[in-house]
Amino acid sequence: MGLGNPRWFYFPLRQMLCIFLLYKNLTQQMAQQYTVKSGDTLGKIAAKFYGASSYWSQLAEANGLPNPNDIRVGQVLTIPDLGGTTKPQPEPATTTPPPVAAGSMLVTKAQLQATMPKASSANVDKFLPALNSNLATYGINTPLRIAHFLAQIGHESASLSATSENLNYSAKGLRAVFGKYFPTDAEAQAFERQPEKIANRVYANRMGNGNEASGDGYRYRGRGLIQLTGKDNYTQCGNAIKLDLVGNPDQLASDANAAVDAAGWFWDSRKLNTYADADDIKAITKRINGGYNGLEDRQSYLTRAKQALGIS
Repeated sequence: MGLGNPRWFYFPLRQMLCIFLLYKNLTQQMAQQYTVKSGDTLGKIAAKFYGASSYWSQLAEANGLPNPNDIRVGQVLTIPDLGGTTKPQPEPATTTPPPVAAGSMLVTKAQLQATMPKASSANVDKFLPALNSNLATYGINTPLRIAHFLAQIGHESASLSATSENLNYSAKGLRAVFGKYFPTDAEAQAFERQPEKIANRVYANRMGNGNEASGDGYRYRGRGLIQLTGKDNYTQCGNAIKLDLVGNPDQLASDANAAVDAAGWFWDSRKLNTYADADDIKAITKRINGGYNGLEDRQSYLTRAKQALGIS
């Protein structure tokens, strides 16, 4: 059976299309904008405007963010109207001090202290400016990336207190940790409590170092916040950050900016942001440590960092 004049069908279709376009236009006009601040996550921003963090997926879709963790300080987000009001909700009561420099710092003093509660106030003050000066250079600019970075340097540096490798081992410790290089009790006893001799033995003839007599093992022992080790690493890192680390390796232990810059270089050279985005602490730990040494402690730092940075 014929439909006769088909205009009866297309007329309401055109009306529906016009209504849809009008609605879309009005929705876009009603959308607000928000500039991402230090510690923000999509969940926190959703809670601010919609009263519930569960609306983070709508924010991600509206802003074309396939990875919800891929937001950065200073980024302007569109806050769409979801059929109700998008007025910011009252901030929850908190005892956390306000950011030191709101809108310009990736990590605040309060967040660093919360992540590393055992860190001295002097060390927090020493490393905080260097963290904020260097993290963005290496793409460590989202809450989750920052949390993982802080967790790893927190463990590696014992809460910012150790920037040079401690090799003051007993004979028993040498046998347990470096048994390959000290196969007998007699050899371990001959080296115990002698850090320079120990380093020259265990780091000889690898990582670009010379033989045991060259002294390279101790000269290029672990330093900095991620314990950069070996002449090759000192050479490559120094070239990248424009410092003579081969000629003056102690800079990594004494200069806060050099220590953070080197840690950022190491992080970037191992593509660790990729694993941070996936929230994979085991993969990051293995690429830093070579295994999973201290994983439980690193996880404790990460848990505190996530809480400090507002990551649910």
